[in-house]
Amino acid sequence: MRGWYRAWLLVSDTTLETPHTLPPEGHPSSPPDEPGGPRSLLSRYAWWLVGLGVVLAAAIVLRWADTRPGYDPYGWLNWGYHTLRGTLDLGGAPSWKPFTFIFTVVYSLFGHWALYLWMLTAVSISFSGAVFGGRIAYRLTAREGGPRWAAWAAGLFAGAAVLGIQDYFHYLMSAQSDSMLVSVCLAAIDQYLSGRLRWAFWLGVLGGLGRPEVWPFVGVYGIWLMVKRPDMRKMVIAGGVITLFLWFGVPTITNGRPNIAGQLALRSPRECTTGKITCTISRFGALDYVALELAALLVVGLALLRRNWTVLALAAMAAGWVIIEVAFVLHGFPGVPRYLFEPAGLTAVLAGVCVGWLLLDAKRYWRALPSWAGIPVAAVLLVLMVPQGIDHARAEHKDINHERARTKEINKLGALVGALGGSARVQACGWPVLNVEYVSVMGWYLHRNTGVIGYRPKIELAKKRPDLYFVPLPNGWSVTPHHQPPGSSCNSMKGLFVPTARHPEGVFVPK
Repeated sequence: MRGWYRAWLLVSDTTLETPHTLPPEGHPSSPPDEPGGPRSLLSRYAWWLVGLGVVLAAAIVLRWADTRPGYDPYGWLNWGYHTLRGTLDLGGAPSWKPFTFIFTVVYSLFGHWALYLWMLTAVSISFSGAVFGGRIAYRLTAREGGPRWAAWAAGLFAGAAVLGIQDYFHYLMSAQSDSMLVSVCLAAIDQYLSGRLRWAFWLGVLGGLGRPEVWPFVGVYGIWLMVKRPDMRKMVIAGGVITLFLWFGVPTITNGRPNIAGQLALRSPRECTTGKITCTISRFGALDYVALELAALLVVGLALLRRNWTVLALAAMAAGWVIIEVAFVLHGFPGVPRYLFEPAGLTAVLAGVCVGWLLLDAKRYWRALPSWAGIPVAAVLLVLMVPQGIDHARAEHKDINHERARTKEINKLGALVGALGGSARVQACGWPVLNVEYVSVMGWYLHRNTGVIGYRPKIELAKKRPDLYFVPLPNGWSVTPHHQPPGSSCNSMKGLFVPTARHPEGVFVPK
């Protein structure tokens, strides 16, 4: 019973009280270098350099991709803009998410640069999931002893597998928060395994500001901290208060609806309509390669043989997340695949640990096996992933082309607003109306709350009030004023924004 308790809490006496075979960061013990020596300086700043490398990689990828965020991030940026001006209204999509709010409020101090700061932040944090996943797999393999190259192989495999989650790269390039939350959750686990209990707790709280599925895990961990570490009780209480205020207090202040996030998430067109339990499990299973999932199951079996409670706890957390998501789906929430990225990330880490363990001496798991028996098994797992990996790469290539085309439409919409006289003049001419996929983008360009942009053209245009109807074209936009007073200058806004020979980036052509 004691071992089960430790497994579920991801806690063991050896983790917290006794030194590991490896130091907290997962490196072998070695004599200290001379103060100021090159190795000493490199060791001291190694992870700062890794962090800088991740940010630079994100900047390079953003420059190469030349894409813009999806629907939700523009809405989050609108939250930040209106919070600073005291005009925040959450009564419309996207659904309330405090995790993104704490970033966009700060970034809104930098005007239009907020967009680029958010994109760089989203992609950088999402990329870091590979680093934290790799660190966990490296550590859990290195603790088994044996050649260090096996631990490095485990870490590299786990990091690549995290980035290989189905649609992970799409959400990463769309500057969404789902891939970011994978990184935050893996970072919390990594910090716990490093013995940094406070960092682990606050990262858990941060993850809980993005997905309520995190709450049970942070709650159990918080209770454990309050029992085992009385000096952290105030910290745990503060984390709970902050979570409650940001999730329910802010919506109450702005809209008088404390559960506005849950209300907006219900009745989604993407929810499972039949067989909700099997639908949710199927969605989870589709996020990782089949071979990778088999490797995760295999390492759970090996962990049972060796009574490795840390590995078993990670597997229990992944299963627990799926069970929680099933409960949400049964309640009416959509349970879309991206809500299951976190357990898919844990599955990727477990698969990395499996590869590392297989590369070690197989006799430690089964004495009848030759010491090299795990190597061909690991090779077979890698080979089995190749076809799915190729299909995944093709799908991502197709997706990036689609997102680049969408980016051109977004840029032209902004140019059209400028050509019409800017945000103030467009708003003076009535209600902006356009297809729902561009509503949050228009809110960003006009500095208006997303919920007050017309997104149902047939209904909005029938209301007999002044409006401007924006329609995306294959290579530009059209704008049509409706219900404007006779002689109003707004009637001159009717026209097209399209490229011409003299203006390849687009120009407004009145009609």
